[in-house]
Amino acid sequence: MRRRAAKRETRTTPALFFRQMLGELRKVIWPTRSMLVTYTIVCLVFVTFMVIFVTTLDYGFTKLVFALFR
Repeated sequence: MRRRAAKRETRTTPALFFRQMLGELRKVIWPTRSMLVTYTIVCLVFVTFMVIFVTTLDYGFTKLVFALFR
């Protein structure tokens, strides 16, 4: 028969969790407005590029499959 560990870990109370969460958020280095704008533009350009790339591949493969099976 297998026994449980003699000492159980204590659970974190919601109040302690909230205090720890606020403490961690104070350590965060928040981006400046210009950094945020730059990162947003880079992200949108990348996503737009990937949408165009995947759409082009999908269109090309569709045409290829239709050409092969006609």
